[in-house]
Amino acid sequence: MELICFEQKYEEELIELWNRTMIADPVSISRFRNQVLFDENFDRNLCLLALTEGRITGFILGIKRRFPYLERGLEPDRGWISLMFVAEEYRRQGIGTCLADEVEKRLSDMGAKTITLAAYSPNYFFPGVDLQAYPEAAAFFEARGYTETERSCSMCKDLHGFVISPEWRKKKEEAERKGFVFRNFQWKDALELLEFAKTNFGGGWKRNLLLSMRAGEAEDVVTVVLLQDEIVGFAMRKIDGNPMRFGPVGVCEKVRNAGIGGILFQVKQQEMCSKGIYHLYFLSTDTPGRRFYERHGVNVYRTYRKYEKSLAGATV
Repeated sequence: MELICFEQKYEEELIELWNRTMIADPVSISRFRNQVLFDENFDRNLCLLALTEGRITGFILGIKRRFPYLERGLEPDRGWISLMFVAEEYRRQGIGTCLADEVEKRLSDMGAKTITLAAYSPNYFFPGVDLQAYPEAAAFFEARGYTETERSCSMCKDLHGFVISPEWRKKKEEAERKGFVFRNFQWKDALELLEFAKTNFGGGWKRNLLLSMRAGEAEDVVTVVLLQDEIVGFAMRKIDGNPMRFGPVGVCEKVRNAGIGGILFQVKQQEMCSKGIYHLYFLSTDTPGRRFYERHGVNVYRTYRKYEKSLAGATV
């Protein structure tokens, strides 16, 4: 067995092994290129193939930022193992250990003091280790000193036949009498909305809005809430090009106890149905988010653990 840096001549073979191995997360070549090869931080020296008799038997993708990401900047002390897998028939032969050892060493040599599994923004495939789909992965990394830091989940909802319930319709009417307005994004909102997202939720939310505006889709995918002509919340969808992908959604702190977020979510579901979009999903939310969405009939379909490891001698 030998380790080599990724070469594009192995692309099709790699995707075939990926889809046999990562059964809950199949990928197309075009998606692989967009999220891996065309990521601005892609580094062949951190993207390794394990070859056994000339065939790919393992893969690992490490990440170290070379370009700043919004307010997070370069995160110079952090590295990621975004993805790793070994062909089932070659497991327990030390291939995974060799891959992980090598990428951890290279990340350490590049200045990383902490390594995070999977949750690399913005181009993650999943936000952590799915214990149901890949229980052996959790055991492997825990044995290497990775510890759980938080949990998250993916959720979805069938929107066929959705209507705003009388209870929520009444809440919406009461909010409107108090001066709240729920409507689609208009271009006159652009600068205020971008500043609102950055101030209240961070650069990632602003980035999602920017991408929708640059694509000319904001009027179709973004809903805003105003109070006395001031934006106090918004919801959007299609952040990765899939019209069914929901989020983010949020309201500013001063109206969070008024039920405005729940009304906004109801309005957004109705808007999706009106456009013939009858399925809603998102990839990651935390425990408070899960409780919010479960109250609105959204169901968990995957759960994850986020893992991190402090490298030997590092202090964080």
